[in-house]
Amino acid sequence: MSPAVATRPISVRRATAADLETVVALRLALLREECQSPGYGRVRPGVARRARQLYRAQLESPAEVTLLAEQDDNAQGILRCAESSGHPLLEPDHYAYVSSVYVVPAARRSGVVRALLDQAFQWCRDRNLVEMRLHNAADSAVANAVWDALGFNVVEHLRVRRVPDGVQHQSRERESGAGAAAGRRMDPAHAAAGVQHMGR
Repeated sequence: MSPAVATRPISVRRATAADLETVVALRLALLREECQSPGYGRVRPGVARRARQLYRAQLESPAEVTLLAEQDDNAQGILRCAESSGHPLLEPDHYAYVSSVYVVPAARRSGVVRALLDQAFQWCRDRNLVEMRLHNAADSAVANAVWDALGFNVVEHLRVRRVPDGVQHQSRERESGAGAAAGRRMDPAHAAAGVQHMGR
């Protein structure tokens, strides 16, 4: 019998610009898994090019962090956490918005999401943020169960309806600055690429 090969524990670190291709691969894998969702299934043409522009801007932003979970030198999961402004009439004035949570299928149910979230908690404490928020697909029983288990309570429902006879307008963003502009638009709405398949 061959001796068992020791598996290293999960480690979590901040992604940098050098990790862009890994980040793109993980978050596009998330998009592919969400393609049947009414909220996240409408992928634009040229998604890989757009993703690189957007994710590069996010990796360089001082107001957010992208975390990578690694095991045996392989990326197993990802989580993005961004400081967001609250409602001007309500507390807190800022909170942490969690998105783009994804775990590769072979690493699911092994504590990757919890490890990512623990590191995100520390990032929030360092920034004096006292609350986290996220969206997840309403029809995902696994996502609902896991986020419940991790202490996230449902406080609202996002509802979507198409406008009758509405016409889809094509984006005419200029190439320069497109990634940063996309990041600014997507953060408030939290409809960014990769909200919120639950890595189980």
